[in-house]
Amino acid sequence: MTTVSVSLQQQADYRFEIRFGDGIATLVADEPAPLGQGAGPSPAQLLCASVGNCLSDSLLFALRKFKQVPEPLRCEVQAEVGRNAENRLRILGMHATITLGVAAGTLEHLDRALGQFEEFCTVTQSVRQSFPVRVTVVDADGLTLRDQT
Repeated sequence: MTTVSVSLQQQADYRFEIRFGDGIATLVADEPAPLGQGAGPSPAQLLCASVGNCLSDSLLFALRKFKQVPEPLRCEVQAEVGRNAENRLRILGMHATITLGVAAGTLEHLDRALGQFEEFCTVTQSVRQSFPVRVTVVDADGLTLRDQT
């Protein structure tokens, strides 16, 4: 088992400095107004970034396993924030769209990579235990290659 640690230090109100360890730049996170000042990404935005980064890494790894070059990848993630049954704000779902940097026809074994990459995404598979995450993959020409929850 591996442990991942970060350290948060309150700077003012809802603004925190986040430290990831030696050699890694610190990050400032903040709630948007009216709670915070929006001086950095919100916790929900950081979760979106984590899901998008993990999915992109997993797809890149799956394609590189077959010696394919899909770069540069781009990923957009939207989180639906709303009220749960107890009227508390929660992330109710996410939609990640990964765009390959090349046309699908230039990549070998693409179907195989698309069929398995999500299973290796640690963050996405973990948050899926709480809410649905829809993943869409499109190529550089805008062709939808995969779209599923």
